[in-house]
Amino acid sequence: MSVELNHRITGEGKPLILLHGLFGSLENLGGIARRLQDEWQIHALDERNHGSSPHTDTMDYPSMAEDVLAYMDAQGLDKASILGHSMGGKVAMQVALMAPERVDKVIVADIAPVSYKPRHDAILEGLSSLDLSAVRSRQDADKLLAEFVETPGVRQFLLKNLERVPSEEQTADGPMFRWRLNLPVIDACYENLAKAPEGDGPFNGPVLFLKGAESAYIQEKHRDQIMQLFPSAELRIIQDTGHWLHAEKADTFAALCRRFLESEN
Repeated sequence: MSVELNHRITGEGKPLILLHGLFGSLENLGGIARRLQDEWQIHALDERNHGSSPHTDTMDYPSMAEDVLAYMDAQGLDKASILGHSMGGKVAMQVALMAPERVDKVIVADIAPVSYKPRHDAILEGLSSLDLSAVRSRQDADKLLAEFVETPGVRQFLLKNLERVPSEEQTADGPMFRWRLNLPVIDACYENLAKAPEGDGPFNGPVLFLKGAESAYIQEKHRDQIMQLFPSAELRIIQDTGHWLHAEKADTFAALCRRFLESEN
Protein backbone atom coordinates (compact mmCIF):
# COMPACT_ATOMS: atom_id res chain seq x y z
CA MET A 1 0.00 0.00 0.00
CA SER A 2 1.39 3.40 -0.97
CA VAL A 3 1.88 6.27 1.46
CA GLU A 4 1.43 10.00 0.91
CA LEU A 5 4.92 11.44 0.60
CA ASN A 6 6.02 14.74 2.04
CA HIS A 7 7.11 17.01 -0.79
CA ARG A 8 8.22 20.45 -1.88
CA ILE A 9 7.30 21.94 -5.27
CA THR A 10 9.29 24.80 -6.79
CA GLY A 11 9.68 26.29 -10.24
CA GLU A 12 7.57 26.01 -13.38
CA GLY A 13 7.83 23.91 -16.50
CA LYS A 14 7.90 20.20 -17.21
CA PRO A 15 7.80 18.10 -14.02
CA LEU A 16 11.04 16.72 -12.60
CA ILE A 17 10.89 14.47 -9.52
CA LEU A 18 13.92 14.39 -7.19
CA LEU A 19 14.61 11.35 -4.98
CA HIS A 20 17.26 11.36 -2.23
CA GLY A 21 19.46 8.53 -1.01
CA LEU A 22 19.47 6.37 2.12
CA PHE A 23 19.41 8.33 5.42
CA GLY A 24 18.62 11.48 3.43
CA SER A 25 15.69 13.81 2.82
CA LEU A 26 14.45 16.17 0.12
CA GLU A 27 16.91 18.77 1.41
CA ASN A 28 19.84 16.74 0.05
CA LEU A 29 19.11 17.67 -3.55
CA GLY A 30 18.11 21.23 -2.72
CA GLY A 31 21.12 22.71 -4.50
CA ILE A 32 20.21 20.87 -7.69
CA ALA A 33 16.58 21.91 -7.35
CA ARG A 34 17.59 25.57 -7.12
CA ARG A 35 19.78 25.24 -10.21
CA LEU A 36 17.04 23.64 -12.34
CA GLN A 37 13.82 25.26 -11.14
CA ASP A 38 14.13 28.03 -13.73
CA GLU A 39 13.03 25.60 -16.46
CA TRP A 40 11.42 22.68 -14.63
CA GLN A 41 8.75 22.25 -12.00
CA ILE A 42 10.70 20.47 -9.28
CA HIS A 43 8.96 17.90 -7.10
CA ALA A 44 11.36 17.04 -4.26
CA LEU A 45 10.12 14.08 -2.23
CA ASP A 46 10.88 12.56 1.16
CA GLU A 47 10.77 8.80 0.60
CA ARG A 48 8.96 6.55 3.06
CA ASN A 49 10.60 6.23 6.50
CA HIS A 50 12.69 9.33 5.75
CA GLY A 51 12.31 13.05 6.38
CA SER A 52 8.73 14.07 7.13
CA SER A 53 7.11 11.24 5.16
CA PRO A 54 5.10 8.52 6.95
CA HIS A 55 6.74 5.59 8.70
CA THR A 56 5.73 2.15 7.44
CA ASP A 57 6.57 -1.43 8.36
CA THR A 58 7.70 -2.33 4.83
CA MET A 59 10.43 -0.94 2.63
CA ASP A 60 11.38 -2.28 -0.78
CA TYR A 61 11.74 -0.82 -4.23
CA PRO A 62 8.35 -1.85 -5.66
CA SER A 63 6.61 -0.27 -2.65
CA MET A 64 8.68 2.89 -2.87
CA ALA A 65 8.00 3.13 -6.60
CA GLU A 66 4.28 2.82 -5.89
CA ASP A 67 4.63 5.78 -3.51
CA VAL A 68 6.06 7.87 -6.35
CA LEU A 69 3.34 6.81 -8.78
CA ALA A 70 0.66 7.60 -6.17
CA TYR A 71 2.25 11.01 -5.70
CA MET A 72 2.13 11.60 -9.45
CA ASP A 73 -1.54 10.62 -9.47
CA ALA A 74 -2.29 13.00 -6.59
CA GLN A 75 -0.52 15.85 -8.39
CA GLY A 76 -2.14 15.10 -11.73
CA LEU A 77 1.18 14.24 -13.39
CA ASP A 78 0.58 11.86 -16.27
CA LYS A 79 4.30 11.75 -17.03
CA ALA A 80 7.47 13.11 -15.44
CA SER A 81 11.24 12.88 -15.56
CA ILE A 82 12.91 11.47 -12.44
CA LEU A 83 16.32 12.17 -10.91
CA GLY A 84 17.46 9.93 -8.10
CA HIS A 85 20.68 9.66 -6.10
CA SER A 86 21.88 6.32 -4.70
CA MET A 87 18.82 4.60 -3.14
CA GLY A 88 16.69 7.22 -4.86
CA GLY A 89 18.30 6.23 -8.15
CA LYS A 90 17.14 2.67 -7.63
CA VAL A 91 13.63 3.93 -6.89
CA ALA A 92 13.74 5.99 -10.10
CA MET A 93 14.80 2.92 -12.09
CA GLN A 94 12.06 0.86 -10.43
CA VAL A 95 9.41 3.41 -11.42
CA ALA A 96 10.68 3.33 -15.02
CA LEU A 97 10.61 -0.48 -15.13
CA MET A 98 7.17 -0.74 -13.51
CA ALA A 99 5.42 2.09 -15.36
CA PRO A 100 7.47 3.13 -18.40
CA GLU A 101 4.52 5.01 -19.84
CA ARG A 102 4.64 7.41 -16.86
CA VAL A 103 8.33 8.29 -17.23
CA ASP A 104 9.87 10.72 -19.69
CA LYS A 105 13.58 10.66 -18.80
CA VAL A 106 15.61 9.20 -15.93
CA ILE A 107 18.79 10.50 -14.31
CA VAL A 108 20.55 8.03 -12.00
CA ALA A 109 23.26 9.47 -9.76
CA ASP A 110 26.04 7.07 -8.75
CA ILE A 111 24.22 3.75 -8.43
CA ALA A 112 23.70 0.77 -10.76
CA PRO A 113 20.71 -1.59 -11.12
CA VAL A 114 22.53 -4.35 -9.24
CA SER A 115 22.64 -5.85 -5.76
CA TYR A 116 25.37 -4.58 -3.45
CA LYS A 117 27.05 -6.08 -0.43
CA PRO A 118 26.15 -4.35 2.87
CA ARG A 119 27.94 -1.00 3.15
CA HIS A 120 26.15 0.70 6.04
CA ASP A 121 26.43 -1.73 8.96
CA ALA A 122 28.49 0.64 11.10
CA ILE A 123 26.15 3.53 10.42
CA LEU A 124 23.05 1.50 11.27
CA GLU A 125 24.67 0.18 14.43
CA GLY A 126 25.76 3.65 15.47
CA LEU A 127 22.39 5.30 14.85
CA SER A 128 20.44 2.47 16.46
CA SER A 129 22.62 2.31 19.57
CA LEU A 130 22.72 6.07 20.18
CA ASP A 131 21.27 6.70 23.65
CA LEU A 132 19.08 9.73 22.94
CA SER A 133 18.28 10.13 26.65
CA ALA A 134 21.92 11.17 27.09
CA VAL A 135 21.85 13.67 24.22
CA ARG A 136 21.30 17.31 25.14
CA SER A 137 22.84 18.83 22.01
CA ARG A 138 23.95 17.88 18.53
CA GLN A 139 27.51 18.04 19.80
CA ASP A 140 26.65 15.29 22.30
CA ALA A 141 25.21 13.16 19.51
CA ASP A 142 28.24 13.79 17.31
CA LYS A 143 30.62 12.59 20.04
CA LEU A 144 28.62 9.40 20.57
CA LEU A 145 28.27 8.69 16.86
CA ALA A 146 32.01 9.22 16.30
CA GLU A 147 32.61 5.82 17.90
CA PHE A 148 30.97 4.24 14.86
CA VAL A 149 31.42 6.79 12.03
CA GLU A 150 34.86 8.37 11.68
CA THR A 151 34.22 10.92 8.94
CA PRO A 152 32.89 14.24 10.32
CA GLY A 153 31.07 15.07 7.09
CA VAL A 154 29.17 11.78 7.13
CA ARG A 155 28.20 12.34 10.78
CA GLN A 156 27.00 15.85 9.93
CA PHE A 157 24.84 14.42 7.13
CA LEU A 158 23.38 11.70 9.38
CA LEU A 159 22.66 14.07 12.26
CA LYS A 160 20.43 16.17 10.01
CA ASN A 161 17.90 13.44 10.83
CA LEU A 162 17.98 14.36 14.51
CA GLU A 163 15.15 16.68 15.53
CA ARG A 164 14.35 18.30 18.85
CA VAL A 165 11.25 16.97 20.59
CA PRO A 166 8.73 19.82 21.02
CA SER A 167 8.64 21.03 24.62
CA GLU A 168 4.98 20.08 25.04
CA GLU A 169 5.83 16.47 24.11
CA GLN A 170 8.85 16.12 26.39
CA THR A 171 8.67 14.22 29.65
CA ALA A 172 10.77 14.86 32.74
CA ASP A 173 13.18 12.02 32.03
CA GLY A 174 12.59 11.59 28.32
CA PRO A 175 14.95 12.46 25.46
CA MET A 176 15.11 15.96 24.06
CA PHE A 177 15.86 14.64 20.56
CA ARG A 178 14.39 11.96 18.30
CA TRP A 179 15.10 10.51 14.88
CA ARG A 180 13.00 11.48 11.88
CA LEU A 181 14.20 8.23 10.30
CA ASN A 182 12.32 5.00 10.96
CA LEU A 183 15.54 3.27 12.01
CA PRO A 184 14.09 -0.10 13.11
CA VAL A 185 12.41 -0.66 9.74
CA ILE A 186 15.36 0.64 7.70
CA ASP A 187 17.59 -1.77 9.63
CA ALA A 188 15.17 -4.68 9.23
CA CYS A 189 14.66 -4.00 5.52
CA TYR A 190 18.25 -3.11 4.67
CA GLU A 191 18.68 -6.32 2.67
CA ASN A 192 15.84 -5.15 0.41
CA LEU A 193 17.55 -1.82 -0.13
CA ALA A 194 20.82 -3.49 -1.13
CA LYS A 195 19.02 -5.42 -3.88
CA ALA A 196 18.64 -4.45 -7.50
CA PRO A 197 15.41 -2.91 -8.78
CA GLU A 198 12.89 -5.57 -9.79
CA GLY A 199 11.77 -6.07 -13.36
CA ASP A 200 12.99 -7.61 -16.58
CA GLY A 201 12.73 -4.39 -18.53
CA PRO A 202 13.62 -2.90 -20.74
CA PHE A 203 12.83 0.78 -20.27
CA ASN A 204 13.57 2.17 -23.71
CA GLY A 205 13.42 5.84 -22.80
CA PRO A 206 16.45 8.10 -22.29
CA VAL A 207 18.50 7.36 -19.17
CA LEU A 208 21.58 9.22 -17.95
CA PHE A 209 23.89 7.61 -15.39
CA LEU A 210 26.15 10.08 -13.60
CA LYS A 211 29.18 8.57 -11.86
CA GLY A 212 31.59 10.09 -9.37
CA ALA A 213 35.06 9.33 -10.73
CA GLU A 214 36.31 8.31 -7.28
CA SER A 215 33.25 6.22 -6.42
CA ALA A 216 32.99 2.46 -6.92
CA TYR A 217 29.21 2.21 -7.05
CA ILE A 218 29.10 2.08 -10.87
CA GLN A 219 31.67 -0.30 -12.38
CA GLU A 220 32.51 -1.66 -15.80
CA LYS A 221 31.14 -5.06 -14.76
CA HIS A 222 27.70 -3.46 -14.40
CA ARG A 223 27.54 -2.40 -18.05
CA ASP A 224 25.68 -5.48 -19.34
CA GLN A 225 22.96 -5.25 -16.69
CA ILE A 226 22.55 -1.53 -17.30
CA MET A 227 22.19 -1.98 -21.06
CA GLN A 228 19.84 -4.93 -20.69
CA LEU A 229 17.41 -2.91 -18.58
CA PHE A 230 18.08 0.51 -20.11
CA PRO A 231 19.27 0.08 -23.72
CA SER A 232 19.30 3.84 -24.37
CA ALA A 233 21.46 4.58 -21.33
CA GLU A 234 24.46 6.88 -21.46
CA LEU A 235 27.14 7.43 -18.82
CA ARG A 236 28.90 10.64 -17.81
CA ILE A 237 31.71 10.75 -15.24
CA ILE A 238 32.29 13.78 -13.02
CA GLN A 239 35.97 14.07 -12.17
CA ASP A 240 37.25 14.66 -8.62
CA THR A 241 33.99 13.54 -7.01
CA GLY A 242 32.87 10.55 -5.01
CA HIS A 243 29.42 9.23 -4.13
CA TRP A 244 28.19 12.72 -3.16
CA LEU A 245 28.87 14.10 -6.64
CA HIS A 246 25.74 16.28 -6.66
CA ALA A 247 27.05 18.19 -3.62
CA GLU A 248 30.77 18.11 -4.44
CA LYS A 249 30.36 19.62 -7.93
CA ALA A 250 26.81 20.91 -8.00
CA ASP A 251 27.30 23.23 -10.98
CA THR A 252 28.77 20.48 -13.15
CA PHE A 253 26.13 17.99 -12.03
CA ALA A 254 23.28 20.42 -12.75
CA ALA A 255 24.75 21.38 -16.14
CA LEU A 256 24.87 17.73 -17.24
CA CYS A 257 21.30 17.23 -16.05
CA ARG A 258 20.14 20.35 -17.90
CA ARG A 259 21.82 19.29 -21.15
CA PHE A 260 20.27 15.82 -20.93
CA LEU A 261 16.78 17.04 -20.03
CA GLU A 262 16.80 19.63 -22.81
CA SER A 263 17.97 17.18 -25.47
CA GLU A 264 15.51 15.84 -28.03
CA ASN A 265 16.39 12.16 -27.57
